[in-house]
Amino acid sequence: MKSALEKLTKKVIDLPGVTGTAIGLKGGKPCLKVYVEGKRGSARIPSSVGGHRVDVERTGRIDRY
Repeated sequence: MKSALEKLTKKVIDLPGVTGTAIGLKGGKPCLKVYVEGKRGSARIPSSVGGHRVDVERTGRIDRY
C-alpha cells in the first residue's frame, strides 16, 4: 500500500486544492486518502491506485510548517 500511496501522491499533490495524502480507513477498511480544501481538483483524483480504493476527504486549508 505504501508504493500505491507514493504513486498517488506524485499524481495529485500539485493539483489545486489538494493539501495532502495518507493511508487511512474508510468503513473500517484500509484505503488511500487525499485531503482537499474544497471541490477544486477532486475531479482529477483517481478512484483507485494499485488496486487500493482512494477516498477524498475535505479538510479545509492545512498550513505546512
